[in-house]
Amino acid sequence: MTLHLMRLQPNPTALATWSTRHGLLSPDGDYGYAFHALLCAAFGDLAPKPLRYLGGRNGLLAYTSADLETLRLSAQLATPDVARALGLDEMDARPFPHVWNAGQRLGFEVRVRPIVRAKDGRERDVYLHALGDRPGVATNSDTGAHIERASVYADWLAKQLALDDAAHVVEAHMDAFQLTRVVRKAGSVESGRRNARTISGPDVVFKGLLQVGNSEAFARLLARGLGRHRAFGFGMLLLRPASTC
Repeated sequence: MTLHLMRLQPNPTALATWSTRHGLLSPDGDYGYAFHALLCAAFGDLAPKPLRYLGGRNGLLAYTSADLETLRLSAQLATPDVARALGLDEMDARPFPHVWNAGQRLGFEVRVRPIVRAKDGRERDVYLHALGDRPGVATNSDTGAHIERASVYADWLAKQLALDDAAHVVEAHMDAFQLTRVVRKAGSVESGRRNARTISGPDVVFKGLLQVGNSEAFARLLARGLGRHRAFGFGMLLLRPASTC
């Protein structure tokens, strides 16, 4: 499958206005659901994912199977407010590698939401899930709890990367962590009633070095993304050449 790296430069003012008007901006300022809705409105079934919003200066990156011309044709029907919010007039895309050498080392960065599904169907922080009957661990020193949390998340990340022998972590560190509230919608699509709700969970950025395992599996991993909430700003694996610079 051919993969393309897409870049948009959303207009911060138009984005905030559109998100607020549609009730899709979380209390913590997360634009994940807003981007999901905007991209669906602009591209329909071609809406790219996974994606990562890097802020007003660096814009929005996403992986997509569609080339730039196809994306432009699809976006022609977007309404002016959607086009302004996403910055469609400055949309760009380029082919991304889809064949990788086994053993190749690459620097990476990824924003993830490390969660698991509990028996009742609700999402649960994998760190809290790992504590199990050891709740006292979380109340130890802040430093100790942070180290254990980072270790649990790192194990989760390694397993995600290793699916189908896609890649293996050479080194990784938790570059950022916070608990954030995000907007999601629940309800029946058929009934047309999907009420917005706010859910809290871990919001983690990892940086490090990985080694490619199976080339085809790694290409699928890039296109799919890591973990859950991939259509909402999580799970996009950003790559760079391995370097000591």
